[in-house]
Amino acid sequence: MAKNYSAFTLHIELLGINPPIWRQLIVDGDTSLGKLHHYLQAAMGWTDSHLHAFHVGENMYGDLKHDINGEMEFLDERKVILKRYFEKGSEFIYQYDFGDDWEHRILVADVIAHTDEPIGVAYVEAGARACPPEDVGGSSEYGHFVECIQKDRNSDESRQLLDWACIDFNPEQFDRHATNAALLRMAWNRWGGK
Repeated sequence: MAKNYSAFTLHIELLGINPPIWRQLIVDGDTSLGKLHHYLQAAMGWTDSHLHAFHVGENMYGDLKHDINGEMEFLDERKVILKRYFEKGSEFIYQYDFGDDWEHRILVADVIAHTDEPIGVAYVEAGARACPPEDVGGSSEYGHFVECIQKDRNSDESRQLLDWACIDFNPEQFDRHATNAALLRMAWNRWGGK
């Protein structure tokens, strides 16, 4: 008897940013939230330098090694498997960097059942715009950052911001091929754990 597998199409949108920064990510249904965290970091362009949590209904899931003295009240993100908890149309929030407070709305756009064994690789099917620089200060500060560098890239303030972020930062640029190469390297190196 053939085993049943599933592929989840996730639409991820960074909240509080206009025009939107988004990705469409294909993952295996056996992916845990713990592994999805690593996929989201690579797909969005974050550096995994801060704490994170998943908000699913009334529950908050995260990496228990960061739940210092039980203060965060995380449930174990490794125990939540996509195909067991979510279906097409489900939504949940991925929060990254509790200081800048980046919230990503994740919509399960599609679930496709199949009998082919998954190859264990996440894949970005589409996306738009660059990920904000780490520690920019959240969505309102990112708005100021973009406005400043687009208004006059040669002003003193723009040059300082670009020296800090990356001299060739372009908020409109998203390189899907480079992102997928990063996800493929993760799979080859078996990085990301459960």
